[in-house]
Amino acid sequence: MPTPSTTPSAAALRDAAGWPVLLLFVFALPFSIAVSQIFLAVLIGLWIASGAPGAVGPRTPSFFPPLAAYAAWTLLASVPFSLAPVPSLVESREVLLFLVVPVVHGLAHGERARTVVSTALAAGVLAAAIGIVQYGFLDYDHLGRRPRGSLGHYMTYAGMLMLLIGAALSRLLFETRDRAWTIAALPALAAALVVTLTRSAWIGAGAGAGLLLILKDRRLLALAPVAVALFMALAPAQVASRVYSTFDLSDPTNRDRLAMVTVGAGMVRDHPLTGVGPGMVEAAYGDYRPEHAVNVTNPHLHNVPLQIAAERGLPALALWGWFIVAVAVDLARRLRESGARVLAAGGLAAVTAMLAAGLFEYNFGDSEFLMLFLVLVTLPASAAADPAPRGAR
Repeated sequence: MPTPSTTPSAAALRDAAGWPVLLLFVFALPFSIAVSQIFLAVLIGLWIASGAPGAVGPRTPSFFPPLAAYAAWTLLASVPFSLAPVPSLVESREVLLFLVVPVVHGLAHGERARTVVSTALAAGVLAAAIGIVQYGFLDYDHLGRRPRGSLGHYMTYAGMLMLLIGAALSRLLFETRDRAWTIAALPALAAALVVTLTRSAWIGAGAGAGLLLILKDRRLLALAPVAVALFMALAPAQVASRVYSTFDLSDPTNRDRLAMVTVGAGMVRDHPLTGVGPGMVEAAYGDYRPEHAVNVTNPHLHNVPLQIAAERGLPALALWGWFIVAVAVDLARRLRESGARVLAAGGLAAVTAMLAAGLFEYNFGDSEFLMLFLVLVTLPASAAADPAPRGAR
């Protein structure tokens, strides 16, 4: 006999109540982690109340099992194997954010998936406007004080803009309707990203855009050198100097990132299976710091694969790699579906941008970035899932 939590009415209630909350959650992402996580908590509560946690397979996309396995190994690396189990367990609360995947998959069906992207882009344009005002009028125009919108850190802000640029460009290249809004949104997002002076996000945005051009027509990639040349010719001197510094090995941040590779390699060598524990890289940094390092310590290693291996061990890195491959395979398969091509292209751009930028920044561990990333890669699967319950629309 079905329980009340598994009746169709419970699912319909979750759908009717959860859909507007999902839009509020997505809209809040570029503005406030506290507000967005409150909405996420409501969504998770509705998901649990409807009995969805008891379902597997059809109710989650194919890449969720490896993500869940990665979460399980993270908890194992926290207790009992971390250098400090309690702080590591607290740090591991980030795995709760992985529930974004089943929540979005359960609510953003069909045309709703497109609405979610539109909501994210609308919020992104407002966030971009804040950053542009900060740069142009409030003296957020140097490395010591960069535009960050209403978020706590400029790198988080830049990472969000990077993902949204991929979503906007995928619409521009593959969408056949309502392109005027996208044409207006894309320059604002790009301008805001440029003035953050965040090189890792520039690289990620460029990689994501390059992939989209190849997917549309590989001949379009020939425009890339022209675009780069125009950008360097028109960019403010400070921006151009920041670009050139990317290739300067004497640059302090470049030198320190090379030192972080030494630190991370040492941690992996000494703790190959479970790492030093989530959140413990900074505490153990001094034990592995080479003489040529610039900073006395660092909160993380500015490299996603290296950070995961150092914190959680090589098995965690393998599970994370499994997740990334599963996501890429799922999105590539959906590229062939006409109704999901725009969303799938945007998801692939997000994966590419995250991986490229993640060589220089631990973006996968940034809560705001991670939530938006999971939304974008889940939408193609959710758009193709079973429609919302009858009567809940």
